[in-house]
Amino acid sequence: MSPYLRVLRHRDFRLLFLGQAASMVGDRVVVVALALFITQRTGSPADLGLVLGAQALPLVALLLFGGVWADRLPRHRIMIATDVTRAVLHGVLALLILTGAVRFWQLVVIEALFGAAQAFFQPAYTGLLPQTVPESQIQDARALTESVANVAFLIGPVLATALVLGIGAGEAFAFDAATFVVSALLLARVHPRERRGSAGAASARRGSVAHELRAGWREVRSRAWVWVTIAVFTGAVLCVYSQWYSLAPMIARDLYGSAGVFGLLEALAGGGAVVGAVVALRWRPARPLRAGLLLVPAWPVQAAAFALGAPLTLVSVFAFATGFGFSLMMIWWETALARHIPPQALSRVSAWDWMGSLALLPLGYLLAGTLAAAFGARTVLGIGSAIGLVVLMLALVPRSTRELGDGTQAVADSGRVGTEPVQPSSSRAVSV
Repeated sequence: MSPYLRVLRHRDFRLLFLGQAASMVGDRVVVVALALFITQRTGSPADLGLVLGAQALPLVALLLFGGVWADRLPRHRIMIATDVTRAVLHGVLALLILTGAVRFWQLVVIEALFGAAQAFFQPAYTGLLPQTVPESQIQDARALTESVANVAFLIGPVLATALVLGIGAGEAFAFDAATFVVSALLLARVHPRERRGSAGAASARRGSVAHELRAGWREVRSRAWVWVTIAVFTGAVLCVYSQWYSLAPMIARDLYGSAGVFGLLEALAGGGAVVGAVVALRWRPARPLRAGLLLVPAWPVQAAAFALGAPLTLVSVFAFATGFGFSLMMIWWETALARHIPPQALSRVSAWDWMGSLALLPLGYLLAGTLAAAFGARTVLGIGSAIGLVVLMLALVPRSTRELGDGTQAVADSGRVGTEPVQPSSSRAVSV
């Protein structure tokens, strides 16, 4: 636990960490609560896909602009504004549900606005975290943050299932709104540091939005390990992620006897993710990105086993392995971005990462219900998982992905804690 205790000594990170801990639990509650609420209300995969698509479409459409503004403005201020916005949105939704006045179109509109706010939050958060700790402790901070995200992944589905099936969906959304308020109050006290290379580049960040978008894209395309990984996850999200969240609650109800099985599997994945984040404190492979990509295929394997009606015990094991692998992959990926991307471009690269990975998510949500109606939910999820497994393996094709180091030597060579050597983009161009 010593790395956790060491990184928590930094006041700004501690405030960021506590605020996001609360918000992450609320987020995980809402993901499952939405699926269960719509399953109860209409029982239609198409309706669930429409709501999830409504949230994902503005998220994808606005992420790049969120990245530009996160590299221009104080990132913690952007996060405060988005926290307040999301608190209001889900507070209103909770009130509508509790009073029995909610209509399906209102749910669609609220979730679309929620996705738009998320588009500005995510790039700002990715860029802010390295500003709250010394460079040498970025992976520790990522591991601790991922641990809490994974605890949320563990308890969120359980709490959501208990609230929606036991009390009501309104309380689940009210809880999420309250967590955003807590996060905003803590973020208001954060005073992030300037990273080396970011302060001197302030004038360069004042070009047109189009110019800054192109500059961010140049940082992405000059590194095959970045753009290939993003492209691969674009396909995997379309084939596996969107199908899972659109179809799994209904498959769980019809095949395993209860939609609550979906919440159980999500919770088990959260348990695996917690273990993965703890392991990340000690396990620092020489080639972290390669190691992470070798663990992630447990994800489509789990979805395929579920679609095939495998014994619940076996599916549960795969769910745990999925959380474990994803946890490590995310920690190593975010740390690689923070250590290998210039600080003044980190939010824009993060925005390209999120936008690229989620680009086909709205389409996936919308297609899931339509394809399930024509071919059956289990068939669609099974075939999608098989395609996703093949696609994920393509991420290991670039040599730069397989050989990318952890970046710690570059930090040590800088000679100063809290700084990062920034090299010209051209010197880090890589080939497939």
